[in-house]
Amino acid sequence: MAELLAPAGNIEALDAAIGEGADAVYMGLKSFNARLRSSNFAWNQFEAAVEAVHRQKKKIYVTVNTVIEESETERLYRFLSYLNKVGPDALIVQDFGIVRMVQEFFPKLELHASTQMNIASAAAVNLLSKEGIKRVVLARELNLEEISSIKRSTSSELEVFVHGALCVSESGLCLFSSFLGGKSANRGMCTQACRRYYEAELPGGAKEKGYYFSPHDLQLIDRLPALIKAGVDSFKIEGRMKSAEYVGSVTAAYRYVLDNWEKDEKGAVETGKRMLATDFARAKTRYWFDGSDASKFLNPNQAGGTGIYLGVIDSVRSEKAPTPKALDEPDKKNVGKRPAASDKKTEDVQKFALLKGGSYEPEAGDSIRIHKKDDSGRISYKVQEVKVFENTRAQAETWISVPPEAGRGDPVYLLQTKSMSKRYKRVLPADLSPYRLQPADERLPILDLTPLKKDSLSFFPEGVYIQVSTLSDMHACLAEHPVRFILELNSDTRRSLIEKKEALPCSKKQVFISLDPFCTPETQAVLEKDIASLRADGFYQWIVNNPAHINMLKSEKDILIGGPYLYTFNRWAVSWLENQNIDAFIMSHESSRSTLESIFEGPQRSRLMICLFAYPALFRMRFKLPESYDFAAFNDKEGMSFRALSTPDGSFVMPADPFSIVDRVHVLKKSGFSRFLIDMSKTSVRRADIKAIVRAMHRGESLPDTSRFNWKDGFYSAVPAQSKKSFILSEKDNKTFFSRGEKNGHKNTKKKHK
Repeated sequence: MAELLAPAGNIEALDAAIGEGADAVYMGLKSFNARLRSSNFAWNQFEAAVEAVHRQKKKIYVTVNTVIEESETERLYRFLSYLNKVGPDALIVQDFGIVRMVQEFFPKLELHASTQMNIASAAAVNLLSKEGIKRVVLARELNLEEISSIKRSTSSELEVFVHGALCVSESGLCLFSSFLGGKSANRGMCTQACRRYYEAELPGGAKEKGYYFSPHDLQLIDRLPALIKAGVDSFKIEGRMKSAEYVGSVTAAYRYVLDNWEKDEKGAVETGKRMLATDFARAKTRYWFDGSDASKFLNPNQAGGTGIYLGVIDSVRSEKAPTPKALDEPDKKNVGKRPAASDKKTEDVQKFALLKGGSYEPEAGDSIRIHKKDDSGRISYKVQEVKVFENTRAQAETWISVPPEAGRGDPVYLLQTKSMSKRYKRVLPADLSPYRLQPADERLPILDLTPLKKDSLSFFPEGVYIQVSTLSDMHACLAEHPVRFILELNSDTRRSLIEKKEALPCSKKQVFISLDPFCTPETQAVLEKDIASLRADGFYQWIVNNPAHINMLKSEKDILIGGPYLYTFNRWAVSWLENQNIDAFIMSHESSRSTLESIFEGPQRSRLMICLFAYPALFRMRFKLPESYDFAAFNDKEGMSFRALSTPDGSFVMPADPFSIVDRVHVLKKSGFSRFLIDMSKTSVRRADIKAIVRAMHRGESLPDTSRFNWKDGFYSAVPAQSKKSFILSEKDNKTFFSRGEKNGHKNTKKKHK
């Protein structure tokens, strides 16, 4: 029978999930998981949870689904060793480096590929299966037939999200939050740029505002029987940031349908829907199951938050009383900060608010969410008290308690009513003192990347590479004499290269074909034919951005470079890709200089291409934007400008100001880097622009109106630098060395590039 998998972001949610019949739960600990803002579990709580859940014959999975920087690998090794001792049923992972480390040291740990790994085709699933990954959590941008076709073509277990919040960007490919300040979605720090309120400039100069990229919430309860018949092994409920009440009610609904659909499919589904009626979240969508019409799951007029609208705060007043605690969803701007000393005065004052514009009056015990009117944050709160006051006209008014941060004009939404609250039997024992395991002070053996042999990078000459999206853009860049062109394979170039057989402005040996990072079953079928056609025409050099590409490109003549979407933030990830016969790499747009220098040392730096200029795709969306989105530019509340691009291959959001470090090329050369990329993809190239970029690079001059992205400051981290260092042992004290694949049968025979 298919598994029902529920979130456990805290102890109460664990109780609710198990109490309502979940077969398994997934949870994170205090680090290395993609929901760092949830409460998560302490060491002793987690150890006790594993024992208690197993005692009930249920399973527990641990999310280790973030990318890991080289400086964190020591701490990661100790964390994995700890998990290996505690014994959860599986780890949900994103980083190839974790896969490589588990293969090497902890082969008994079962691995599941996170949806953040961006797996949407049988080719990708089967490659991971060969690498020992037992289950894949498929990307959410798939329909029933696509899921069915993947299942028919693989023996791997498949897990599918069926309920909860959606990301507008293709799974694992969102860079927006990271671009805004290093808070990467791939690091569990997403600030939900898709939920923000934007101002768009319309044709003619008019302006309007809206939540343009905030999708509805997924609800597939009526598609559950069809997914069961398709062979899906596990149904996943999203919500590690959600309350126990939410987890309990949603789990109960899906449990009912799973248990009763065979006896009465229509009746079971209708009952399940009624049970979900108290899910006061965003509007619901079946997402890709209803096709690619974005107007069905994007509504700019719907607030980016969740809940039933209760009105706006019309007035506030204070009364002396203890301030109740907010729920586990603080204002993003104040995460990790201690209360200021001046905040102490609020401890004996309770703020009350009068709401206007809604149709429901909340009661004590109801959970609400307050949106700051300037869109600066959201506060979840449980109403502690309701009071009735008379106004100046001797009319009774109902006022509700609110947190100190609430102010006039803030919209308020209902999350759950008090009647939804339910007490569950505790899963964890009352006494946690017997559970004392913690990560130990263990040394991570040093990993050496494969030594470079003479002429091993002959396919990867030193110099400047230029990436473009059309053949006409290649012509525009020809005067700058790049050592190689990188040409995107898209609808336009497919027509030029395969259908029309247009001539290139240079030799085919000077061209790498870059493959799109999102690969569905339909894409895989088309791409397999395209690759065969391009090979027949003499193209054998590829930029691969998805595990599916690696599985499809197995010809002895194929030369592969790991693209920016095969994330390599540590040398263990590089080593895993080495074992897939990838010898050269393009840096991720999120990378920092310090991270790259720590991974690639000495001669190894000749294997890496540094991106000097790009308009990075912050959102990559598998649909055309609605026709009503007839704008090219839009701004956020901070005044930052972005542009939207809708194409037959999907939609993209890019910053108006590009990323640029062209002025640093001379410093990079002195550091040993010698391959550089000017990425002009997703933009129409003008000769004057590319000439100005190249001229600034040669002169070491900075370009105006550009961004450094994470190049200088790296990822945002709430962990102080000194705390990080305390986890890392000096390499001088570590005498254990090995190269890639020399243990546990992971050594591959190197192919010779022709």
